[in-house]
Amino acid sequence: MSLPARAPVRDDLLGVEPYGAPQLDVRVRLNINETPEPPPAVFMERLADRVRDLALHRYPDRRAWNLRAALGQRVGLPPERVWAANGSNEVLLQLFTAYGGPGRRLLLTRPGYSAHPLIARVAVTDSVHVDLDADLRLSAQAAADAVERLDPDVVCLASPNNPTGIPFALDVVRAVHDAGRALVVVDEAYVEFAADAAEGGDPVPAISAVNLLDELPRLVVCRTFSKAFRMAGVRLGYCYTHDWVVDDLRKVRLPYHLDAMTQAAGLVACELAAEVTDHIGRTVCERERVRGALTALDLHVWPSAANFLLFRPDIGGVFQGLLDRGVLIRDFTTAPGLDGCLRVSVGTPTENDAFLDALQEVLQ
Repeated sequence: MSLPARAPVRDDLLGVEPYGAPQLDVRVRLNINETPEPPPAVFMERLADRVRDLALHRYPDRRAWNLRAALGQRVGLPPERVWAANGSNEVLLQLFTAYGGPGRRLLLTRPGYSAHPLIARVAVTDSVHVDLDADLRLSAQAAADAVERLDPDVVCLASPNNPTGIPFALDVVRAVHDAGRALVVVDEAYVEFAADAAEGGDPVPAISAVNLLDELPRLVVCRTFSKAFRMAGVRLGYCYTHDWVVDDLRKVRLPYHLDAMTQAAGLVACELAAEVTDHIGRTVCERERVRGALTALDLHVWPSAANFLLFRPDIGGVFQGLLDRGVLIRDFTTAPGLDGCLRVSVGTPTENDAFLDALQEVLQ
């Protein structure tokens, strides 16, 4: 009897491509929405001091209690209503695992964050979609109609949406919640960039669904340290919700899922939040400068409340033309609902100038 050389992967994973944008060695990389400025020196110095004192031969606090308390203080919630994990994507995986699973359904928007359906697939959860309108927006009525028609167990909205940059109005969140029985997850990875273009940033911008937590009993609001907190390399995400959700997430989290150094980095970032997020105003100003330049080139560019811009050139080959000139952005030209669209992250002024110069060459 001949034995197989390899074990078969799950049937639903056959043909699945792993999530990931290209990581190419180019002069200007503006494709994955990283913050272009590193954390400030004061953060790095305090983190180094903190790490030196860690008992790395011991397991970390599996509750991440001090970190959750610090995160809760930022929005006036107790630690029992806060959860943290290895990036906001792990928070989403835990949520989809706890409230999704075989025979259950997740409602997403299309277009939307491309990782959401992949995370759902890992959690063995079917995904269904509601399409955005021609302006890449979603009305409260259309949202409610989709929930009533599809009866999902979980709804996930990215706000500001990725790759559009457009936030969902709070009445859309209310409509989704009140139209059905689903857990409603609002992924606010970029929400801090919706604050006014001022030094620092409001931890709860007016568009944030955190403002609805006391009103909506099945709401979860996810956030990350990867964007506004300049810590993409740390992998730390969290959510604000209700205590019963946190209790359920503890049932599916891995043992000691959040290491001691990551918890330390999160605590230091909370302690130095003003310093760590003082780039937000500069980033927003650069975003609007780049948007103005794209508009001046007669390109269709959507308004953004994030640290990136979605635009549509009138000609093909722009992505490759930019790449040939050492500028990497994100290609959405064939994505559903985004025909011909490209997305560019907001970089440093020098990087943004290089992008605009290269784009002008390609368009000419």
